[in-house]
Amino acid sequence: MEQRHLGRTGLRVSRMGLGTLTWGRDTGEHDAADQLKAFWEAGGTLIDTADVYGGGEAEYLLGQLVERLVPRRDLVIATKAGSVPDPDRRFDGSRGHLLASLDASLARLGTDYVDLWQVHAFDPETPLEETLQALDMAVSSGRARYVGVSNFCGWQLAKAATWQLAPGASRARLASTQMEYSLLQRGVEREVLPAALDLGVGLLPSSPLGRGVLTGKYRHATPSDSRGASDRLAPFVEPYLDDSATRIVDAVITAADGLAATPLQVALAWVRDRPGVVAPVVGARNAKQLAAALSVETLSLPDEIRRALDDVSAPVHRYPDQDWSTL
Repeated sequence: MEQRHLGRTGLRVSRMGLGTLTWGRDTGEHDAADQLKAFWEAGGTLIDTADVYGGGEAEYLLGQLVERLVPRRDLVIATKAGSVPDPDRRFDGSRGHLLASLDASLARLGTDYVDLWQVHAFDPETPLEETLQALDMAVSSGRARYVGVSNFCGWQLAKAATWQLAPGASRARLASTQMEYSLLQRGVEREVLPAALDLGVGLLPSSPLGRGVLTGKYRHATPSDSRGASDRLAPFVEPYLDDSATRIVDAVITAADGLAATPLQVALAWVRDRPGVVAPVVGARNAKQLAAALSVETLSLPDEIRRALDDVSAPVHRYPDQDWSTL
């Protein structure tokens, strides 16, 4: 699998990441082991997790599998901290909480460092410089090799990345931002992606298959074994089952038929090769689903198909995102 630099740093990662959102909850040890082994054998290195995935079980399960199945040195383990199960405060970016969460993550993962540590979301209740100081301390202590953010809007990312690059300051530059990005969700193109490109921050798209909708499996009905049929995850899928999404899915299917490919391959190739994207993070229920995603490695979309998909999924960007003189 091709390797790419993560942002303007020396860290190289596979151009596809393996997500562990369901590990330890819907994905058990056997399926997780099969996925990890298949991903590694395909040349994959980037493993994405978070301290809240499965209430910590995803990190714990990953820690049990590393070394037993795959050498630690062959993996780029990325985890996140900052989300909290508190209805009154969904995110805690305080220095104390973040550093305590990192220590707990390292214990569950069974390692003394993570390759990439990310703030899971912006916390408006904590000064941003305090949140970023936690990232600096993680790097200076050796507990994290590189750092990034997740779910920061454009001005938040720009402010954070610029703060870290301040002249004369010994701070760890942001290597990455993780955001939802797909043919069904192109909102990052308004301000997040331009900021990331300008400041040398690599984009790691989550839900690159539109929460599974771009595979086409919801085109006529909701499969009984899908996320859309789950009481817990159905609200996650439902926003992408409208008429606009249907038109985009139909275009993806048409493109796939013309290329003798699958809708999954077309949708994943589109986002993988967008400017600024380093590695889409793909979650799979089992090794068979993961193999379908890994098969996209050899596919590059022809320009005419890419442009057609761009057109059918184009978000409405008006003032001030466009040149005001044309409005």
